[in-house]
Amino acid sequence: MGTEDDILTLDNQLCFALYAANRAVTARYRPLLTEINLTYPQYLVMLVLWQAVREGETVRVSDLGKRLRLDSGTLTPLLKRLAERELVTRQRDTADERVVTVALTDKGNAMRRQAREIPGRLLCDTGIGEERVVALRDELRAVLSLLESQGEPSGQ
Repeated sequence: MGTEDDILTLDNQLCFALYAANRAVTARYRPLLTEINLTYPQYLVMLVLWQAVREGETVRVSDLGKRLRLDSGTLTPLLKRLAERELVTRQRDTADERVVTVALTDKGNAMRRQAREIPGRLLCDTGIGEERVVALRDELRAVLSLLESQGEPSGQ
């Protein structure tokens, strides 16, 4: 990385590169998602639900939180807003009231057709080739997997 002083330079930090790239990509999504009236976090929820429908699965709120790496304090208001817009339904399990499942409504499922063009439009907008995007995504997944497999840092 360089000298001892270089180690604390902002542009040498992996965390900052990831943070800045995340903000830039999310900003590129914003106008595309505005067209279908979704925020970026709502879009992520809908992606999980559209995939579940294709795979014939039901989605528990707790599983949705794990998949998106969101806590219930963040996820609950998101789901409430999607339900108010009649895109999803939330239902408590009759056998265990602690379990809540989320399902797409017909309106939420129909939105998938509008959303199909978003990834391609984003790719064209950025000018980054598909191969490079796939390689970057796969590398980031590998880093995430490695970090998550190590558990929480000890704080030392």
